[in-house]
Amino acid sequence: MITVAEHRARILDAVPSLPSERRSLADALGCVLAEDIRSRWPIPLFDNSGMDGYAVRRGDAAAGAALRVIADVAAGSADDPALGRREAARIMTGAAMPTDADAIVPLEDTDLGVAIRETAPAQITILRQPDTGAHIRRQGEDAPAGALAVPSGTTLGAWQLSAIASAGYDEVLVHRPPRVAVISTGSELVAPSTTPLRGQIPESNSVLLAAAVRASGASVTSVSTVADDPALLRRALDEIDADVIVLSGGASVGAFDVVKAVLGGERGVKFDNVAIQPGKPQGFGMCESGMLAFCLPGNPVSVAASFEMFVRPALRTMAGAGIIDRHHVKRIAAAAWRCPPGRVQVLPVIFDDETVQPATSGGSGSHLVTSLAAASALAIVPADVEHVNVGDEVTVMLL
Repeated sequence: MITVAEHRARILDAVPSLPSERRSLADALGCVLAEDIRSRWPIPLFDNSGMDGYAVRRGDAAAGAALRVIADVAAGSADDPALGRREAARIMTGAAMPTDADAIVPLEDTDLGVAIRETAPAQITILRQPDTGAHIRRQGEDAPAGALAVPSGTTLGAWQLSAIASAGYDEVLVHRPPRVAVISTGSELVAPSTTPLRGQIPESNSVLLAAAVRASGASVTSVSTVADDPALLRRALDEIDADVIVLSGGASVGAFDVVKAVLGGERGVKFDNVAIQPGKPQGFGMCESGMLAFCLPGNPVSVAASFEMFVRPALRTMAGAGIIDRHHVKRIAAAAWRCPPGRVQVLPVIFDDETVQPATSGGSGSHLVTSLAAASALAIVPADVEHVNVGDEVTVMLL
């Protein structure tokens, strides 16, 4: 067997860089930014009100003072009303501050309170004098013009896309996400909605893999199920246009292991036994077409563990991500369990702020698919540990 580290290193060494492309913000969610984004202008662009209320000159706005309201300034208005002594302008949140004003009196700090009024009142009485600069958002206080808004290498979520829009851009340069095809192999596989006959099982691996690929930020180009027939698998492979193909099943040493039979002859694809449990039989390499091929075992927990340990880091690397691994934390074992000698154990678990325990009582068998639904993380137990005892510290990969 080869170690998990050796197999991972071989994969990451072979991962190609994908070209960058420009995308609209609406189409960039989950992509990795390929350039620094700097603000085109100050944020905020101008001094504006942080409250619905009245723009005043603080010196005129002592408690008990009556002020004449001479203007109404809405958000988006270009008006800049001049304020004389004991004058105020009603103003909405986000509206530009009148040049003559130096504070905002919130609605609730006046005698008229927060009652909704279609038009500005003629006069207000101040209940509480504001501090100088009260409730004013100053130009550039969030970021000056030219400031770094979002750095290159950032994975773009809703908040980052909003920051880019605020900086003055409606499209960005991103690393192109890898295009991934998924194939589940096995003559025993049938559609989940059908009633399996003797020897048949519902096909779930392609559902797992396609969802995991999308969650990693990559795109899925095709999903298919192929029986244990070399000719059918070769035909399916010939029809694929993708950067990566992920196959499940048929990667071991069985008489009908079709993936190994077909791709084992490819010059760049190599099959190994990896010191991991579950997921020992693994295949990886580059096909003659230039497409990366991941050949995973067929049992669902093996597929899930293999994807997290080997496929996802490769997809994140291809997508240009600076951080390719899941976050790891330490927890204390709340239950004891056995570990396979000489192999890294990747075990579906449930955890809280302090403890961790297996997701099911059935151990770490690769066929225990119900453990995936219950699990919220994976415990990563080193190969030299044969038994986890209650109270032991355990590394947990957060999903």
